Amino acid sequence: MLKELGNRIRTQREKRGLKQQDIANALDVSPQAVSKWERGENAPDITVLKPLARLLGVSSDWLLSVHEEPRDEFDAAVLASSVRGAHKKSLAMKPHEFALWANSFFYPLTEITLQHEGIPVKYMGDQYLCFFAGPRHLERAMKAAIQARTTIAEDLKIGLSCGEIYLGSVGHPDYCRPDIMGEIVNIAFLAAAWADRHTQSGIAAMQPLAEEMLRSPSLKLKARVGKRHDVRFKSVAEHVALYEVRPC
Repeated sequence: MLKELGNRIRTQREKRGLKQQDIANALDVSPQAVSKWERGENAPDITVLKPLARLLGVSSDWLLSVHEEPRDEFDAAVLASSVRGAHKKSLAMKPHEFALWANSFFYPLTEITLQHEGIPVKYMGDQYLCFFAGPRHLERAMKAAIQARTTIAEDLKIGLSCGEIYLGSVGHPDYCRPDIMGEIVNIAFLAAAWADRHTQSGIAAMQPLAEEMLRSPSLKLKARVGKRHDVRFKSVAEHVALYEVRPC
């Protein structure tokens, strides 16, 4: 039974292009625990079974061998960032110089993501994308955004969204990488661009994330939430409620 459970966890994790460390980060457990699950030496605690199933795109019943078709969508918080003035820098720099400059903030961004049990997804020019799933994922995403904005020297613009995303491998099987897609991912990038134009802090978050800040005592010590803005993006069917997040 444990061996079969471990095989299902490993197979689905590898199908989605995730590392054991990614699972550990998302569920706030140790990588050793994930390794023991996959080797059939132990079973996930009942409290993490449902979040684990969501992250793997399956149901709890599927993990426990009551087979259903795996799902590739689950709830997450998405963080997208860019840097003001990056295009001008790219025109003035040689390609290798621009890459060195980009790595100067991609490295700490990635470290901050991992510190808050997030999963880095990809880097595109000056843009960065990651997501947070599992327990307290809204709170962890907010903390990561605030820490990034206040500790990284570059003028970061950050968009935070939340909802259902798709996680899967995209591209040729020999070269594909895990990626996330869906309207929520698009909104994160749109929110970052909106924050660049309409906020002083450089952080814009969807309503559920802003509400999480109002509920969390630890978040209240780190930042304040501005007024609501009902924003209409051309590529999004409905208005999006965005709030400026101002680090203290």
